[in-house]
Order: sequence, then C-alpha cells, then structure tokens
Amino acid sequence: MTTKSDIRTLDDAALKAAVVDLGQPAFRSKQISEWIWTKGVTGFDDMTNLPQGLRNSLSEAFTLAPIAPEEEQVSRDGTVKCAFPIEPGKVVEGVLIPAKDRMTACISSQVGCSLSCAFCATGKLKLLRNLTAGEIVDQVRHIARLAEQHHDHRLTNIVYMGMGEPLLNYRNVLESVDRITGTPGLGMSPKRITVSTAGIAKMIRRLGDDEVKFNLALSLHAAEDGKRNRIMEINETNDLASLRDALVYFYEKTGTRVTFEYILLGGFNDDIDDARDLARFASCVPCKVNLIEYNPIDDALFRKADAQKTDDFKDVLEDKFNMVVNVRRSRGEDIDAACGQLANKNKLAAGQA
Repeated sequence: MTTKSDIRTLDDAALKAAVVDLGQPAFRSKQISEWIWTKGVTGFDDMTNLPQGLRNSLSEAFTLAPIAPEEEQVSRDGTVKCAFPIEPGKVVEGVLIPAKDRMTACISSQVGCSLSCAFCATGKLKLLRNLTAGEIVDQVRHIARLAEQHHDHRLTNIVYMGMGEPLLNYRNVLESVDRITGTPGLGMSPKRITVSTAGIAKMIRRLGDDEVKFNLALSLHAAEDGKRNRIMEINETNDLASLRDALVYFYEKTGTRVTFEYILLGGFNDDIDDARDLARFASCVPCKVNLIEYNPIDDALFRKADAQKTDDFKDVLEDKFNMVVNVRRSRGEDIDAACGQLANKNKLAAGQA
C-alpha cells in the first residue's frame, strides 16, 4: 500500500503540479493553499469551494492532519504552556508569554535538541526529529487562539526559542516563516518574528545570503571562548571569532540589528569583566542585549545571579558602553515554561494522558 504524504510538505510549485496531475486546473492550488495556510482547515471536506471530486482525490492522495495541543498548563502570571503530540512518543511544547501590550508565542522547531547546552533542560533530551513547516505554523495558530481566549489580545510576536535549534532545521523554519508572513498565510510582519540560534556560523551567513527579513538573536551567554565552551558545546566548532565574522556578514546583507541573549548564571558569567567581554564582542554589529534571569532545571548546576549583580552588569553595558539593554524576567517558571526549562514535563510526554 502506498503511504500518503502530508500535503503541507508541498511547496507552491509542487502543489500546483499535483493538482494538474489530478486533472484539475492549476488555479485550484491557490484555493487549496488558502484553505490550508490562511484558514487552517483540518480536513479536505472543509474546502467547500472545491468540487467534491477534487476533495475526494485529495483525500485519496494526501493527508491533512494539523497538530493540536492535548494539554495546557496555565501559570500564575498568565503564561500558558501547551504540549503538542507530533506522533507516538514525540511531543513538543509551545508557550504563550503575556507581557503588557505584547503577546508572544515561543515556538519549537525540533522534537528535542542535539546541542546539549549545560543550562538548558531541552538539551538533556535527545533529538528525535525536525518539525515540518506545517507543524511549526500550527503552534503559532493555536497559541494565537490562546492569546485571544486567555487575555483578549491578539498575538503580537513570535520567537523561535522553544525546543530545538532552528538553524539545524533551516529549510522548514524558513518555509514556516514564509507561511506565517505570506498570503496565503497568516499575514504577520517578519519584523515581529525572531529566530534564535545557539550559534552556527555558516547558517548565519546563509541567512544573510537569503536576505531574510525577520530578526536574529544569538544565544551568547559568555563572550570568552574558554567560558563559552564550558556551557555550550557548539562553541568548540563555532568559536566567537567565526560567529563575529558571520554576524558582520549577516548585518551587511540584511541591515537588521542583532539581539544578543545572555543568561546571567550566578558566579559564572555575571561579573564586571564578563560585561566588558560582552560589550567588546557585541560591538561588531548594531545590536541590543537581552539579559535573562536563569531558570533552574533539575540538575541545579547553576544558580540565578543576585539582583545587585544583575543591576551592576546592566549598568556597565548601558553607562560605559552605551548599549541598549533589556532585562527579561522569568515568566511561567512555576509550570516549567520559562527560558531554558522546556523538557516535556507534562502528562502527555510521560505517557499519563
């Protein structure tokens, strides 16, 4: 028996060719795309402006099965974490993060992760597979509904900062951005999307070559190679010099300001010398810095920097180096939904749902 493929894995040209192969006019492919990517239908029979014969042919040739959350956890601060079953034994998490006039979807790009960063719970999971563009878009669609449902506010921002390394799922991540920003699609501005990477120099350069319109964030967390090697294995093959060159190339190609993400780990990377190292490294491109509170994970290798250390670190960057700095406070920590905590602590992943 021939295994049916997911229709959402077809690009526009392949979908048009498939429609023609089914004996239908090519314009039907645009109608199908609108049903899938704009309206988010869950079955071919919902495509009511298509002839019944075409709907039957599509059902025989393809699958259409968007993922949906089967578990939600709501934090005291209004953060909502969703568990999305992908297939048996594979679950990813997505998070709605409310903050004043912003509603942010933090979405995953892989089931698990292969990078094993020492401060990140997802890194303790093995990489099971990449997500498709459709599965990434599904997270956005459902989290947007949660923003309306829980906070009566539309979704304003999307960050690829959940489970996985987005640049190791390059094609599907960029296609998902196209579907989120395009028409047919969700029609969001690419400037409201940020893709975060642990630092893969050649893929950062590729983003520049592709002249992407979305924002780029580098999870830096230490600006000295020896120290960064200790917490991020990826730095052993993508050292700070190669990352600096790649970021300069990216900026020259796109003109987009880079964001540096920096988790403050108490007693490890939070002193004044660390701040100076960060400022020197970040001076390579126009940028802003997000200082992130450390959120504890099970192995407790690190601790949160104390408040005075955080303030001093921020003051050095702002006052001595004239940098734009934001301090990102923990959100959703009580449900393991905060930065670095996504590790499938849910009933669904534990086989209890």
